[in-house]
Amino acid sequence: MTIKDKLAAQRTYILLGALFITSLVVSNLIFQKFFYWYPFDVEIFGSKLFEISVGVLPYPITFLITDLISEIYGKKRANDVVVTGIFASLFSLLIIYVASVVPATSWSYVNDGLFSKVFGNSAIAVFASMLTYLFAQFIDIQIYHFWKRLTKGKHLWLRNNFSTWFSQFVDTFTIVFLLCSFGIIEWENFKGLLVSGFLFKVIVAACDTPLLYLGVYLFKKRFKLKIGEEIDLL
Repeated sequence: MTIKDKLAAQRTYILLGALFITSLVVSNLIFQKFFYWYPFDVEIFGSKLFEISVGVLPYPITFLITDLISEIYGKKRANDVVVTGIFASLFSLLIIYVASVVPATSWSYVNDGLFSKVFGNSAIAVFASMLTYLFAQFIDIQIYHFWKRLTKGKHLWLRNNFSTWFSQFVDTFTIVFLLCSFGIIEWENFKGLLVSGFLFKVIVAACDTPLLYLGVYLFKKRFKLKIGEEIDLL
C-alpha cells in the first residue's frame, strides 16, 4: 500500500471508532426510555413483542462496526476499539457524576430533581453495560475470527450472524439480569424483555448483513484487498 492509502485507511479507522464510541455512550445515556413496536400481535411472558429500551437502537451499530473492523483491520484493531469504548463510557460516567453534584440555579430549566431522574441511574446502567459490553464484544470478536479462519475468509454472512447472535444473547441476558437485580426493572418483566431484546437484535443483525457486505466490498475495492487479507496500519 502507498502512504496515501495508509493515511486513508487510518482516517477511516478513526471515523469507524468515533461512530462506535458515540453509539455506545449514547445507548448508555438513553436506556431508561422504553418504546413498543408491534409488527406482530404476539405476547411473550406477558409482554408484547417488541417492548424494548431505546438504548438498543444504537447498540447493534457497535457490533456491525467491530465486525467490519475485524474483517478489514484485524482482530487486534477491533479489540483496541472495544477498550477505547470502555474508557469513553467510564469517562462519560465521571462527567455525569460531576454534573449531578453541581447544584442547579433557581432559574435553571433543568433542576436537580429532573436531572437526577433522567441521569440518576446512569451510574448503574454504565456499570452494568460495562460488564455485558466487555464480555459480549470480546465474544463477538473471538467467534467472528474463529469462523473467518474456519471458512478461510469466505462466507461473510455466516461469521457476521453467528458471532452477533451469540454475543447479543449474552449481552441482553446479562444487562436485563443486572438491571432487575438493581431494582431498575421489575423481575416480572425479565423474561419478556430478554426475549424481545434478543429477537430485536437478531432481526437487526440479519438486516445489517447487506451493509457489512457493502462496507467490505468498498474497502476491498478501494485498497485492492484479497480474500482474507487485512490492512496493517503500522
